[in-house]
Amino acid sequence: MWEKKAEWPLIGLAVVFLVAYAVPIVWPDVSPQTAVLCEVLITTTWVLFGVDYVGRLLLSADRRGFVRHNLFDLAILVLPMLRPLRLLRLLTLLRVLDRTTADGLRGRVVTYAVGATSLLILVGGLAITDTERGVDGSTIEHVGDGIWWAVVTMTTVGYGDEYPVTATGRCVAVVLMAMGITLLGVVTATLASWLTDQVAEMGEEDGAATRAEVRELRDEIRSLRAELTAAGAAPPAGEGGAAEGQR
Repeated sequence: MWEKKAEWPLIGLAVVFLVAYAVPIVWPDVSPQTAVLCEVLITTTWVLFGVDYVGRLLLSADRRGFVRHNLFDLAILVLPMLRPLRLLRLLTLLRVLDRTTADGLRGRVVTYAVGATSLLILVGGLAITDTERGVDGSTIEHVGDGIWWAVVTMTTVGYGDEYPVTATGRCVAVVLMAMGITLLGVVTATLASWLTDQVAEMGEEDGAATRAEVRELRDEIRSLRAELTAAGAAPPAGEGGAAEGQR
């Protein structure tokens, strides 16, 4: 019950966090007042996410089991370096897309894959720019660099022209690599399933056509048999005339 009631408020908090987190990164020359406001919003959302976690923990019948099954949420709250991963709360928006645009299991998988990929590229690009900008030896100084790096990392291409040099940046890289491999597997499995279904449908159509042809041949054979039977039962025309003459 708590999770259902808190779902939309948490999505809203994630959106607020996304905006507050992105503004100073995209526009590093914002005014001090704007920077302070963004920090306040980030801290506020962190506190509210903590309240949500504690609330779910207290309402859980098996608290140890809850902690074991929600280690990711706990790590995001406890480790400051993982704060960009709070943006993954936006993945719950995919449930809305799931209910409105996707038909069938394959459609839901495609929706999640596309949505998760887009969100992870955005989050990864912002996070890596935030952690790498201004660091000695870093090749990532702008959001465009970060987005490009995130795309290259998630697709496991790894050109090597841009790479993280900080521990936090490397943690972000590991997450993106793992998610990229996972999503690639999902897309590959979905494509294979689609191709299998297409081949099966073609086989069914060919089988139906073959069965129809067999039925037509059977009907023709029956018709020929009937004609042959009728022709064999009828007396020849010459024999009938000779019999009449003898009488």
